[in-house]
Amino acid sequence: METFYSIQGEGYMTGKPAWFIRIGGCDIGCKWCDIKESWNADVHPLIEIEDIIKLVSDNPSKTVVITGGEPLIYNLDFLCENLKDKGIRICLETSGSYPLTGSYDWICVSPKNNQTPRNDILLMADELKIIIQHPDDFKWAEKNSHKVKDKCLLYLQPEWSKHNNILPAIVDYIKQNPKWMVSLQTHKYMNIP
Repeated sequence: METFYSIQGEGYMTGKPAWFIRIGGCDIGCKWCDIKESWNADVHPLIEIEDIIKLVSDNPSKTVVITGGEPLIYNLDFLCENLKDKGIRICLETSGSYPLTGSYDWICVSPKNNQTPRNDILLMADELKIIIQHPDDFKWAEKNSHKVKDKCLLYLQPEWSKHNNILPAIVDYIKQNPKWMVSLQTHKYMNIP
């Protein structure tokens, strides 16, 4: 769908510069998705992998974030192999609903409760990020937290359109359950992509 250079705004990598590769196509369909234009891959022009690799290689940050849509709909082996050959650190953001392809230095799984994540992907997660829009989402967070490895970082992130209302509940929950941390969409506060 698009590639751009920015600052990671969420989770463990917050504040770090990275090249973003947003892959078009998603069948998960979260009603609160803030990139709904990524759902239909057919409306975005194809970009040659070689062109993406050149863009990433020529920028000062040697970190790339592959996101979507849902990037694991596609086989990412070739893209990752070529990025690795250039010494690029690769981070993946996925719902965890599809088999893993590609090789990553960091995997963030943000499962959506309308499509169950794969247990094998949850076990590979370095970071589990649960979007909270309603108090019932804390149960979804706990259910998934029991499926990740012990060293996986656990984040609760308010859904952006409700962040003012749900953030106090997240703060209270984390104070009672200190295995969790807060993730905020800082890129939205900074008004950057």
